Amino acid sequence: MIQRPDSLLIVDDDPMNLDLMNRRLVKRGYEIHCAGDGHEALDWLNSHETDLVLLDVEMPDIDGLEVLKRLRRAYTQAQLPIIMVTGKAGSEDIVAALEAGANDYVTKPLDYPVVLARIQTQLSRKHAEEALRESEERYALAARGVNDGLWDWDLTGNKMYFSPRWKSMLGWQEHEIGDDPDEWFRRIHPDDVDRVRADIAAHLEEQTPHYEDEYRILHRDGNYLWMLGRGLAVRNRIGKASRMAGSQTDITRGKVVDVLTGLPNRVLFMDRLARSFERARRRKDKTFALIFLDLDSFKLINDSLGHMIGDQVLVAIAGRLEGTVRSSDSVARLGRNHTIARLGGDEFTILLEEISGATDAMRVAERISSDLANPFLVGGQELFPSASIGIAIYNPTYQNPEELLRDADTAMYSAKALGKGRYEVFDANMRANATARLQMETEFRRAIERREFENYYQVIVSLETGRICGFEALVRWNNSARGIVSPGEFITMAEETGLIVPLGQWVLETACQQMRIWQARFSDDPPLTINVNLSSRHFLQSNILQQCRAILHETQLSHSSLNLEVTESAMMPDPEAAIDLMIQLKDLGVKIALDDFGTGYSSLSYLHRFPLDSLKIDRSFISRIIEDDEIVRTIIALARNLGLKVIAEGVETVDQVGKLLDLGCEFGQGYYFSVPVNAQEATDLLAAGQHDNATLSAARANYSSILNPITPLARHF
Repeated sequence: MIQRPDSLLIVDDDPMNLDLMNRRLVKRGYEIHCAGDGHEALDWLNSHETDLVLLDVEMPDIDGLEVLKRLRRAYTQAQLPIIMVTGKAGSEDIVAALEAGANDYVTKPLDYPVVLARIQTQLSRKHAEEALRESEERYALAARGVNDGLWDWDLTGNKMYFSPRWKSMLGWQEHEIGDDPDEWFRRIHPDDVDRVRADIAAHLEEQTPHYEDEYRILHRDGNYLWMLGRGLAVRNRIGKASRMAGSQTDITRGKVVDVLTGLPNRVLFMDRLARSFERARRRKDKTFALIFLDLDSFKLINDSLGHMIGDQVLVAIAGRLEGTVRSSDSVARLGRNHTIARLGGDEFTILLEEISGATDAMRVAERISSDLANPFLVGGQELFPSASIGIAIYNPTYQNPEELLRDADTAMYSAKALGKGRYEVFDANMRANATARLQMETEFRRAIERREFENYYQVIVSLETGRICGFEALVRWNNSARGIVSPGEFITMAEETGLIVPLGQWVLETACQQMRIWQARFSDDPPLTINVNLSSRHFLQSNILQQCRAILHETQLSHSSLNLEVTESAMMPDPEAAIDLMIQLKDLGVKIALDDFGTGYSSLSYLHRFPLDSLKIDRSFISRIIEDDEIVRTIIALARNLGLKVIAEGVETVDQVGKLLDLGCEFGQGYYFSVPVNAQEATDLLAAGQHDNATLSAARANYSSILNPITPLARHF
């Protein structure tokens, strides 16, 4: 049998260092894998076998010492040797690393012969340890550690000795397990037993130097444990195996526990879900529920505050979920045999056993939503990470556990689509909606590639003169099968998939190009301006400043002609970062408008710090301004005190225009002046005479039959 080369993982944020070390170590016959940061390294080790890790100390977000500490929770020094790489000549990093469980260290600049020697030393120790575990005598195996279960198989008489520890690992007393080899094989998981038998047979036939396997074995309590089985045959003079001795090591934690949170991972959760599934099939009077939880806007936390803060949030969420579920009245009444797991990323699942119906699961979901509403203090900041929750209740129509998980996931997406921070119970209509959503997402991705979009433009008017001062760009999707698709049908999907970023860039570029054309044709003083909305993802991405600079340069549009509209909700997750970005945009000459004012956080403590140029009053306040003008009056007064212009959205009647003028509002936007129109129709409006308010009113009547009134969500583009 050809032995596999030793597998090494190199972790370093410097691509040049990775490349040099990779090439040198590959030449020595090692199998090399590289990771550019600590998160990538942890993800790799969670799903791949590695013989040794070469780990840089100084890395962004999560440094090498923190990665080392997390790995030592899952692996001993013998199981996974770790050599730290430090650029500091002092002893501080070295001492800290050794205290945290490092096997060895090297310093930069790297002396590669020294590095190779230390790698070889650690691998030799590791292999010596493995050889000891593979000793032909069970007593030699016992010297490796008393926590292992030992077995000794008399192949001639087909009798097997199981040590007391082997039996107790599975929850049995000494006298309750006999000497038949089937005491072992019949407890191995059905999906693993054939492989175990085949690997043992291969060793007995001298196809492998030793036996080694990972398998699941049934505990007395009904749970499956993960075991590492090792063994070595004792052979007679002619090479025939007469006996085989070995050990069984419990590796459940390393196999089924999420390294970050300590919760069960996907492997363990799916195993328990399968057992619940089978139990419910046998007991027709019982059912169970699966709760699927996904954090809302978690990517924004990672993007704005960094992955280290994001990891801390996930750990805090896990702790709060455990406290919530364990203390839930519904769960306490039903018993505590429930599983909370992290599937990956920001996805968590909860398995509620033996519930009476959906009401029990809904009570738990309500409790979770309530507890998550309380702020999390992470990294010195208060965060409010809400969650969308889906619930699926088992019934006999389900064919397998994966279907139940799928439906809980579908219900979660339904909750997210209905406004986030809530729960939904799965029903059959959701599956049809999910299928339709998947189809739309596929079409939307193709639309991004094919640029099947068109900007529509809604006039912004001086209320005093009736003059068109500018436009707001509002994107539409020209789908060959669906026709004109309003943003209300695709913006949420674009946000969730991240496609909002390339779409937003296209909207910005196209709108700036069009405004430059209008300015060249219609010379106004002051010049026409263009308003473009930025989503939270687009606004806080690292290169938005560079994008704006490049687009303005390419289109030759005056920087002061661009107004970027952002919402309060886009800025409040990380106000300081938002303020810093807005200052840089202002330095570029771009104007900033706060959209939908009054519907978000309305944090006055931050409002005076935001470097804004204008406020846009949300249409919900304008719609009732005749009956109650107090809120609009207050906003206008606040804006005046802050030196900001005010734009009223959703203006639809002449009475609203009169009231806004009385209150001192400068600008208006809405159906009274014009519905959103395409570029050519907007050009016609400009050509007809910008100072003729009657022209705008006529246009309103002409275009009102073209497009239905748009929803507040649709106005985001």
